Parts: sequence; structure tokens; C-alpha cells
Amino acid sequence: MKCENELVREIVKVLDKKKAKDIQVLKIGELTTIADYFIIATGGSSTQVQALCDNVEEELLKQGIKHSSLEGYNTATWILLGYDDVLVHIFQEEPREFYKLEHLWQDAPVIDISDIITD
Repeated sequence: MKCENELVREIVKVLDKKKAKDIQVLKIGELTTIADYFIIATGGSSTQVQALCDNVEEELLKQGIKHSSLEGYNTATWILLGYDDVLVHIFQEEPREFYKLEHLWQDAPVIDISDIITD
């Protein structure tokens, strides 16, 4: 399933450009009311996790889009950035492996982002 949500596409582009690893998009809207999409990405350190978050915020603010929530920025092991129907999870490697959101939400369709990321 290709990604047709423009906000999701923009966030994935920003994360990819800033070298986030293992970016995944799950379409969770049919499973829950908390959001329509999860974007999950990994940074190599707390500094990179914060930089990824900062870049997403900056690029979306240029388009007049402000986040509705932000959690975990100070510790930067797992930052949750909310844009109403899109929740962005930016992890360090160890917490991502521990929490395994992809496994917890395994019933959610995985969105194909191969046309967005540059590998």
C-alpha cells in the first residue's frame, strides 16, 4: 500500500534526509482512534533523536503546521511528536527494540514508503 497522506510523506522525507534509520509507517486508523498513522524511526544517539525531532518541527512550521503534542524531548530515548492524526515515534535503538511498536501494532498495514526514502 503506497502512502497517499501528504503530511506523512513530508515527515518521512525529513527523517530520511536527516539520516533516520529503519523508518516505518503503520496505518493504525482502523485499529484505534488515537491516530491514523504511526511513523517510527531510529536515531543513533540522544543528540540525533533530538535533531530529527527538531528538523521535523522546523520543516513543518515552514508550511504552517505545528505539532499538537511533544513528549520525551529532554531524555531523547523516545520522542513522541503528535500532529493530530499522525504520531511520530523517534527512538534510540535500544528502546525501539525493547518496546517493539511494530510488533504491538502488527495488525496495522505497513505503508510502502520506498518511493519516498533514498536509501
